[in-house]
Amino acid sequence: MNTVDTRNTDDTGTVDIVLAGARGHGRWHLENIRRLQDKGIVRLAGICELTPLTAEEIPEGLGTPEQSADFGALLDSTGARIAVICTPIPTHTDLALTAARKGVHILLEKPPAPSYAEFRRMADGVAAASVACQIGFQSLGSHAVPAIRELVEEGAIGEVTGIGGAGAWARAETYYRRAPWAGKRRMNGVDVIDGVLTNPLAHAVATALALNGTTRAEDVTRIETELLRANDIESDDTSCVRVTTANGRKVTVAATLCAEDPGEPYVVVHGDQGRITYWYKQDRVLLQRAGHGPEEYEYGRTDLLENLVDHITDGDELLVVPDVTGAFMKVVEAIRLAPDPTPLPATAWHLLPDEARRVVPGVDGLVAAAADSLALYSELGAAWARPHDANEVST
Repeated sequence: MNTVDTRNTDDTGTVDIVLAGARGHGRWHLENIRRLQDKGIVRLAGICELTPLTAEEIPEGLGTPEQSADFGALLDSTGARIAVICTPIPTHTDLALTAARKGVHILLEKPPAPSYAEFRRMADGVAAASVACQIGFQSLGSHAVPAIRELVEEGAIGEVTGIGGAGAWARAETYYRRAPWAGKRRMNGVDVIDGVLTNPLAHAVATALALNGTTRAEDVTRIETELLRANDIESDDTSCVRVTTANGRKVTVAATLCAEDPGEPYVVVHGDQGRITYWYKQDRVLLQRAGHGPEEYEYGRTDLLENLVDHITDGDELLVVPDVTGAFMKVVEAIRLAPDPTPLPATAWHLLPDEARRVVPGVDGLVAAAADSLALYSELGAAWARPHDANEVST
């Protein structure tokens, strides 16, 4: 879609923005908006929060944006051209459609929706309204992604045999008390699906799929999941997924929030003559191939909000439109339809009192092994992952 929209900009071309959800991860968006405002690209016109931000909560330099709990009314009163939506997952679709109906372009945080049906309702509604929508998978704005694709196309690692993803992170028990929906699969009868693969380490899944060339829903043919939890939550905190794709390759991503020694998440492209490892939060790439020494590269990154502004003002191509997150949403749907996560036995985890977090001994190695071998936890011999717990969905 080629969308150039010059309405509601000032004489310098600055684009007005409303941010919905300015606490939690929304604080990152406030800082990013301030960065772009300092460059003269955007202006924060409004903040939508149930409880208004105090002056101390608004970063210096952003002025006194209008505040309201009524998202639609705020869009009307500010005349904003872009809405950044960083609210609880179940609210994403309705807020995006509210913005679309008012002709406001959208940056929508990941995951875009808690179910494939809600995703389609959002994506179809946005398309019908002819507004631009960018999904907030920041890793897909990295210049490393096209560089890796080019290496693969050049045959740097031979024929690609599969893609692995690994994320060994740690979260304190308070992480699941940060919001009423945190760690929930459903809340008041509404899907939430706040699990390790669908939210905190969703980038690992989306990036692995993208590097496999599997972005659209129709590119996915089969999904296997193993969902487990050490924490006292509804959702999963230690899980893996294996996606069979239309090109015949498998994408396996393993993740935990109960790591012994937390590290940077990564995606690895396996070839029959080498491998490419991509630490997506660092935009860092390691190429290892037969007959060559290891080669390391660091890349820049295009900010997705800045890309959205450039799209509506200058016609630049959007980097992460809804349809290229369709394959990711098929994974979300498989996790939504899977049986509730299996609680790990008390013998499989312990509490670190100083950090107030639960740790699963050996899980770091299992996460790495899954990404390396494209196997599920149960296939790797994890005592707490029984084979019959694997859930399979054909799409």
